[in-house]
Amino acid sequence: MAAPRDNVTLLFKLYCLAVMTLMAAVYTIALRYTRTSDKELYFSTTAVCITEVIKLLLSVGILAKETGSLGRFKASLRENVLGSPKELLKLSVPSLVYAVQNNMAFLALSNLDAAVYQVTYQLKIPCTALCTVLMLNRTLSKLQWVSVFMLCAGVTLVQWKPAQATKVVEQNPLLGFGAIAIAVLCSGFAGVYFEKVLKSSDTSLWVRNIQMYLSGIIVTLAGVYLSDGAEIKEKGFFYGYTYYVWFVIFLASVGGLYTSVVVKYTDNIMKGFSAAAAIVLSTIASVMLFGLQITLTFALGTLLVCVSIYLYGLPRQDTTSIQQGETASKERVIGV
Repeated sequence: MAAPRDNVTLLFKLYCLAVMTLMAAVYTIALRYTRTSDKELYFSTTAVCITEVIKLLLSVGILAKETGSLGRFKASLRENVLGSPKELLKLSVPSLVYAVQNNMAFLALSNLDAAVYQVTYQLKIPCTALCTVLMLNRTLSKLQWVSVFMLCAGVTLVQWKPAQATKVVEQNPLLGFGAIAIAVLCSGFAGVYFEKVLKSSDTSLWVRNIQMYLSGIIVTLAGVYLSDGAEIKEKGFFYGYTYYVWFVIFLASVGGLYTSVVVKYTDNIMKGFSAAAAIVLSTIASVMLFGLQITLTFALGTLLVCVSIYLYGLPRQDTTSIQQGETASKERVIGV
């Protein structure tokens, strides 16, 4: 019976990663467009806040469906949210860090070309791997470490000579690099912290999401009024919003939930491989849509990325367990 279970798990991983890859590719391009268009520039802090609200509403809806009845749904909220201030406090840590990361992503893409952003952001992979070893006491094999750095090398080659931008945009590269450095550190720590919380108990994934997004809304609202409060009072909360901005918010909201699923059923580093594959996909889209010329470095980089994904995801290289005692807990989680 083990083989069929393994096969289903592998297919589910591939499904999650495929969706994450598409979302990551479209999200980066769309976000860059909204920050460099000629229209009135919206407040990025409000977009981050709205994203948290939408993710909370979606998680509440999914939890309601999961519990099966209004009574059980209310009992779950009463027990795990209203009656668990310690758990809310515990989840406020990744909420705060994720809020900083998301705001830094907007700042970085306002000051860096999308290709430069994508390449530099892949530093989150070795950062996440290091946090995984230190915080989860997990030992990565030599092959996995090789695949991590092989991926970084491949991504660097793919974007080694990005196409020149045809549109001149006023930006501050130094500020952009500083923002992305902070985002990388936040991504590594918060992702592994949340993974540890998820895998340390049998609490529903959607309950954990609700706990985290409640804290996230408070944190991001504080960021809105500390950063842009005066201008928002003058221009309005939704100043500069277009259909493209709402599309970016939608992708960020749904992508956040998919991220939770990927972390729950695989691990946090594999999510990084999905993002790296999205870079290759984005470049291919640029070839078809904008006539980008494929170079030898692009071909070699694509090969390295594909090989690294294969090596890291080998069936016998199970990276989803923190300790041997976690196996039974994971079986229960998959059954949810």
